[in-house]
Amino acid sequence: MAARRSRPDAPPRRGDKTVTSKGIVIREAHFPGRAPIEAYGNGGFRFADMSHRGSLLCLPSGIHGWEPADPLALTVADFDRLLTEADKVEILLVGMGRDLRPLPAALRAALKAAGIASDPMSTGAAVRTYNVLLAEERAVAAALIAVD
Repeated sequence: MAARRSRPDAPPRRGDKTVTSKGIVIREAHFPGRAPIEAYGNGGFRFADMSHRGSLLCLPSGIHGWEPADPLALTVADFDRLLTEADKVEILLVGMGRDLRPLPAALRAALKAAGIASDPMSTGAAVRTYNVLLAEERAVAAALIAVD
C-alpha cells in the first residue's frame, strides 16, 4: 500500500515511506543534526520530536541508528563511522546499557590513537552527560546502547 499524502503533488511528510515500482525503500536511520536526547528506555530513545527504537550513535554529522555486532563485546569496527569524524570529536561517551562495563583494550587504544577520550558508563548517565556537554557546545559524541 502506498503512503497517502494530502495532495498527489505534495512532498513526503516525516514518517512517509518511499514507495517505488520496486517496493518500499528502507533508509538508514539518520537525523542530520545535533539534538539532546529527551528520553530513553523501552528499547529506544526520543529526540528532536522523533523516536528511534534501538541503539544510537550521536556524532557531529547527526544522530544515526547504530547496531553493534555484539553490544556486550564492542569492537573497533562498531565505531568505524565515529572514526571517520575523529577530527571533530574530543570525547566519546559510551552508554553500555544498564550496567557499567569497561571498553575492550583494542577499542580504547584505537580511540586514543584517533585523539578521542572515551568514557564508558550506564546509558542513563551517558544520556545526561551528553546533553550537558552538547549544551556547552563541546566536541562530544555518544554511543548509546538501548535499554528496556
